[in-house]
Amino acid sequence: MTISHTGIRGPPALHNTMVQWYEAALAPLGYKRAMDFLDGLVVGFADNDSGEADWWVSSADASSPGSQPASEGEEDKTVAKIVGTHTAFVAKDRTAVQAFHKAAIEAGGKCNGPPGVREMYGPSYYAAFVLDPAGNNIEAVCLAEE
Repeated sequence: MTISHTGIRGPPALHNTMVQWYEAALAPLGYKRAMDFLDGLVVGFADNDSGEADWWVSSADASSPGSQPASEGEEDKTVAKIVGTHTAFVAKDRTAVQAFHKAAIEAGGKCNGPPGVREMYGPSYYAAFVLDPAGNNIEAVCLAEE
């Protein structure tokens, strides 16, 4: 079974910064901004091959599509309060992993592990890790040997 789509929520004050960061960081992996909802508070990214938005960056000010607003006096549980997630994007080759890392750092991300083989995960597990502006650990990984 595969995942249809997923994403993260960030603090409202960082939303535009996060969207711009993902536009730059994911470009080397073939991802681009594909659609916006709620006046840009929810932004979908798609890879160039499928064109289907499967990665979403949302402001904590936006309710999830299809969710019900909280009743009066009830806490709104549709807004995630926790950051610090980990997401790994598949890269077509090791050069794309390196390009992701460079673009993500240049866009303002913080290195959380430079490009290299991570033998503890497998002999050809080549990955790089960068913290996005909200502190989420974003990885690009290539499993092919080169």
